[in-house]
Amino acid sequence: MTFPTSIIRVAFLWALFFTTAFAADKSIPVLCYHRCGEEVKDSMTIKTKAFGEQLAWLMSNGYTVISLDTAAKYIKGEIKSIPAKSIVITADDGHKSVYSDMAPIIKKYKVPVTLFIYPSAISNAKYAMTWDQLRELEATKLFHVESHTYWHPNFKREKKSLSKEEYEKSVHAQLYKSKATLEKKMGHPIKYLAWPFGIYDEDLLVRAKEAGYEMAFSIDNHNAKAGLNNMTQPRYMIIDAYNLKRFESISSGKEDK
Repeated sequence: MTFPTSIIRVAFLWALFFTTAFAADKSIPVLCYHRCGEEVKDSMTIKTKAFGEQLAWLMSNGYTVISLDTAAKYIKGEIKSIPAKSIVITADDGHKSVYSDMAPIIKKYKVPVTLFIYPSAISNAKYAMTWDQLRELEATKLFHVESHTYWHPNFKREKKSLSKEEYEKSVHAQLYKSKATLEKKMGHPIKYLAWPFGIYDEDLLVRAKEAGYEMAFSIDNHNAKAGLNNMTQPRYMIIDAYNLKRFESISSGKEDK
């Protein structure tokens, strides 16, 4: 049995419409880690073994870890398609366990990771990585450094405790000094920002955009997607208290409500 050309054309156009609509609505889970360790000493630490199990689960279940830059370009419409089960991995703060515990697992699975760094700690704080270690990680082409402000302030607390002038100076330093320092130390443009503690307000969103950040990320526990404010794209905080079933729920988008 053959169908008229007009019917075939209409069917094709409808199929194209639904495919395009689905692609336009596609959202991306962006995962946020902090540090790894053999033991969980605080709420921001995930067991190294659990982190490895999570990546193994992603690989064995058909997920593709894409770079944050690729995800951002897709959200902004600069690229038209990404793998069907895409996911992004980020790690905040620059803790030394990213270098010692997390990096070997990342290298094993060869997946891209964005490190949101606040420069004041690097090569200064005992818990933090050094600039040489960050450059070594970037040299693998798997890791990429972006901004987490200059010294990880609590903007809500600072706005209450500082004078208006002092607060304005602080915000300027957090956004501009971090970007300039990271660009100088790492040798590439800094385009993305992670809000410390997930704290932001309308003024901060404007200031971040003025400082030259193309996109900023919170920890509001939703998928990143087009149609949201690009200065408040959400991420999921991943903690050790989440078992693999909860991780599966986040990765599959079931918690994006």
